[in-house]
Amino acid sequence: MAVAEVSVAPVGTATPSISEHVARCVDVLDESGLEYRVCPMGTVIEGEVDEILAAVAKMHAIPFGSGAERVLTHLTIDDRRDKTLTMDGKLAAVRARRAR
Repeated sequence: MAVAEVSVAPVGTATPSISEHVARCVDVLDESGLEYRVCPMGTVIEGEVDEILAAVAKMHAIPFGSGAERVLTHLTIDDRRDKTLTMDGKLAAVRARRAR
């Protein structure tokens, strides 16, 4: 299991707003069945790497379907093989260290 963060930013659209694109990208995640959390500057996804990559490819295509001429997609994947990663587990590890 991996945890990833993605942000998809269309360039060359009629408006500087991206909330419409973000909403449609979230629809892709709903359809994928992956666990996710929408954050102010990106979306965190939890799942198998191949499933995450497939969802991100669909998300990347969303703005093009709405007329964007260019799309910048940033993806960071934390894929740890020695133990299971989860969004909650990563947060709990930081909280535990801060509580010391």
